[in-house]
Parts: sequence; C-alpha cells; structure tokens
Amino acid sequence: MVDLRAKPFYLNDAEAQWVEDTIASMTLEEKLSQLFVLLKSVPGADEEQIRSLMESARPGGMRWQGGDKETVYLQNRLFQQYSRVPVLIAGNCDDGGNGVLPAEGTFVATAAEAGASEGTETAYRIGYAAGKEAAAIGVNWMFNPVADVYRNWRNTIVNTRSFGSDPERVTDCARAYIRGIKDAAPDMACTCKHFPGDGWDELDPHISPAHNEAGVEEWFATYGKVYQTLIDEGLETIMTGQISLPAMSRALRPGLRDEEILPASLAPELLQDLLRGRMGFNGLIISDASHMIGMAGVMSRREAVPRCIAAGCDMFLFANDVEEDLGYLKAGYEQGVVTDERLSDALHRVLGLKAHLKLYDEAARFPDRAQLECVGCEAHRRFTREAADAGVTLVKDTRGLLPIDPRQKKNALLIYVQSTPNSKGYKGDGVRELITEELERVGFHVTQCPSFYDLELQNGVHPMNFVRLMMTGRREDFKKKYDVVFVFIYVKGYAQKNVERLSWSSGHSMEMPWYTEEVPTVGVSLNYTNHLVDCANIHTFINAYGPCRENVRAAVEKIVGKSAFRGKADETVFCGRWDTRL
Repeated sequence: MVDLRAKPFYLNDAEAQWVEDTIASMTLEEKLSQLFVLLKSVPGADEEQIRSLMESARPGGMRWQGGDKETVYLQNRLFQQYSRVPVLIAGNCDDGGNGVLPAEGTFVATAAEAGASEGTETAYRIGYAAGKEAAAIGVNWMFNPVADVYRNWRNTIVNTRSFGSDPERVTDCARAYIRGIKDAAPDMACTCKHFPGDGWDELDPHISPAHNEAGVEEWFATYGKVYQTLIDEGLETIMTGQISLPAMSRALRPGLRDEEILPASLAPELLQDLLRGRMGFNGLIISDASHMIGMAGVMSRREAVPRCIAAGCDMFLFANDVEEDLGYLKAGYEQGVVTDERLSDALHRVLGLKAHLKLYDEAARFPDRAQLECVGCEAHRRFTREAADAGVTLVKDTRGLLPIDPRQKKNALLIYVQSTPNSKGYKGDGVRELITEELERVGFHVTQCPSFYDLELQNGVHPMNFVRLMMTGRREDFKKKYDVVFVFIYVKGYAQKNVERLSWSSGHSMEMPWYTEEVPTVGVSLNYTNHLVDCANIHTFINAYGPCRENVRAAVEKIVGKSAFRGKADETVFCGRWDTRL
C-alpha cells in the first residue's frame, strides 16, 4: 500500500480521505482512464470539443499544443471544468516559460547555459520564470528539471537540456531549478527525467532504441547520485526514459537474456527493484512519451500499454488512439497483467499527487486571470539578459584575437549556418538579420554571405546557384575586402536524426572555413555546444546558447570587449579531440 502521509505526498487525514472517497466513487473504466496523460493535438479552446474529450476520455492528466496565453488559460480552465475528477495539467519548460507559451513566454536560458554559469542563480531563475508563467495559465505539474548527465558529446537530444557532465553540477542546478519552481508556484509538482538517464548513448530514443551502458557502480556514482539526492529531498514525480540500463537490469535479474532488456518504462527491475526498492522513491512514476521508438519499436502497443503500468509506471504518457489504448489497458487488467494491487497503487499515487497539489480546492484549479500579466514580463526578460551575460562562454581564443575593435577591423563577412530547411515555404528565420543588427550596433559594417537556400529563393532553381556558391574568388581581394569573418551557427533538431552535426548549405560551399588562415575568424554557436568537432580550425569560438537577441547581444558585446566572458566551458565541448583545442 502507498503511504500518502509520507514523503513526497505529506497528506493530512482529510486529504487522504478525499483520495479514498474519490477512488471508491469510480467505475473500473474511470480508474483506468486516470492512468493516462493525453495530448490535446488540436490547438484552441473550443468548449464543445473539450467537453466531449474530457467527458468521454476522463484522463488523469493533460498536455496541449500551441496557443496564446489567453487561449491556453481558457483551455486549461475548460479541462478542469469538464473533469469530474480534477485533472493534472502538465508543462514542459526546459528553458523557461516559453516551454508552455512559445511565442509569449520567457526564454531564460538553456540548461547548458545555466551549467556554464557560475553558481546556480540561472538555473533557479529558469525554474522561477517557468513556474510563474506556467501556473498563470493553469499548469500544476512541471515535467522538469532534466536530470540527465551529459557523458557523450555526440548526444544532441540532451546537449542543451543537460546541466553538464559533472553529476555534482547537475544535482546543484536541478535542485536550484526546483527551488525556483517552488518559490514561484508552491503547489506545482516537479518531475525529474529521463530515468535511468539520457546522455550516455548517442542515440535519440524518440527515433531509436537507446541505452545507458553505465556499469552498476558507475551509474550509482553519476545518474543515481543525482536521482537519490532529489528523491531524498522530496521530489514528487519521476519520468522514465525510453532508455534501458542493461548492466543494472542484469545485476537485478540474473540470467536476463539480451532480448529481455527493455527500456525503463517497461522494466520492472528498474522501477520496482531499483527505484522503489533500493532508492526508496514513493512518488508518482510516469512514462516518457509512448510514441517514442524506444518503446513503440520494441513491443506491440497491445502489450506495451498494460505492461508499462504493470512494470511500475503509475501514468502512461499520450495515447495513440484513446479508445484503443484504454481497451488495451482494460484487457491487460482482465488478463491479470495489471493486478488489482498494481492498479490500486497507481491510482493512490495519481490521486495522492492531486491532493498534494490541493486540486480538490477550486481555487487551486482555477488561477486568477490577472496572473497572466507575468508572462513575458520585464522582470523575467531581465533574467534572460543576466543569464546571457553570466553564461556566454569563450570556449577558446588560442591566437589572442579578442577583443576586436570595430574601428580597426570594421568590414565583416557574416556567414550564417543553419539547419537544413525542411519546407518549400521556408523564407528565413530572422536570426541572421538579428545578428547583423547587433554587429552593426557596435560598429561593424556587415556583408551577409548568401547560402544555397538564399540563392534558390532569389534566382529560382538553377544549376548556377551551386556553382556560384563554390566561387570564393581571389584570396588577396578577399583580404582587402574583409577584416574579420563571423561564423554564426544555429543548428537545431528534434526527433529526426540521432546526431545533429554542422551541415553546410551545399557541397564545396564558400561558407566552409577556408578563410580562417586568410582573415581573423570568430565562430559562435547559438544552440549546440559541440560544433568544434566540425570546425576545429576556427581558433576563436564562443558558445552563446540561444538565438534570441539577448544572447546574441551578449556575445557581440563580449567580442568587442564591452563586457567580460564569464561562462565556463564543459569539457564535452572539445569532443574528446586534441585538435579542437588548437
């Protein structure tokens, strides 16, 4: 039986009785429905659509996609209004409030930026802004912080989302993030993810089966150390990654065959023996997204839905088809895959979390609309500016180029390297123009180097576009024309490739760093921290962590000596190579 009066629920007698009474009032179908967190895939606050969804599916929790703050606020109110049992409403805020409101919410910093900063103030402020802005629209459950330890520089799915490669640093920053959430929104639950830990493998579990190959003792000294600290301090929920931990599974279940090694969401030895047993976690366990190949690609959905709950997850994240998935879970219950005891434990933790968050109280379910004023407010934007100043990192300047005086090196060539556009409707992202403005603001005269995509848009599809981009011209003319080259890199990706690397817009492009021995060159990454592996011959390199104006401005001002670089590079930025340090 689940002890709801113990950590992390701490329920009083009345709250514990509310849990028992609520469960007793449910039909079997309602009990099973409580174990699902659904994704509202159609944006908007159509009342009839939401009423129909909530009354038919009766989910225990909800996520949503897109919308402005007024619309999402109304949508979340309707979720609660049409739920007989109060609903958990989840947000995913790695970087700040922009995680719940991409257009209006505040990007404070990435975890990598926070990890590069001295102390834990940036991590705290990410949590604080996220908590304020998410709570304002009715979120009560944060799918953060990320507790992954970044051990493999090739891993790009958590490159910017991890606080770093040092377990102590990850622990300190995760604790600070949680403090920020709790100071901003005391009745919001936090979640650490992705248990047993991403960042070891180079594979992305969204698109491939992925593994954490740490040995048992190494795991306890790294990933396990982070989780144990946070569990001991009262962490409410943990999200299981679609990631296996083979050495631990074999140690806990001797004789386990390779084909029986499963991701944590389906592995009872990891959830029951390790997480519940040895580590003493009494809170709620939720699976990561069930459509990820790390789960969907290793077991049929008919089996996976009930086995996820049977293994020890209390909630199942996202349905493929609500009616079908609920049918799979019911069939698993009727067949004994999910026992009465396991269903009871899961329900008590789901309802126990709701009582812990005081969702039985209407005031806790429906925030005052006036709270929306905090979304994107000046106080939170100040966090962004100060985080950029603290975090922007000079990775190397081996030839002593910095600072650069624009009066002496005025004429700059700007090369903007971006992810390959994946739509015929692509018309630019505005980042190159923002960079140009910031460089010219401090005194540079900027010429933008066209990319292959630019030439295709300007000239139409023509073979000469490729030829033109190969033509670098006479070296002496180039040196007379330009005093400095800036290479700004904004490569991003999600659930499409296992490893994101720097990609030039065409083969033999003039963008490629042939110019580093002709004209002083500065490289700046606006996202990933590991680009030196692809351009080690750029001898001055900066990690700026974000494409927003605050981060670009901070990087530019540090380049010209208006402020000092304060960030500290994680060892992973050198990608385990000697040439990246030159």
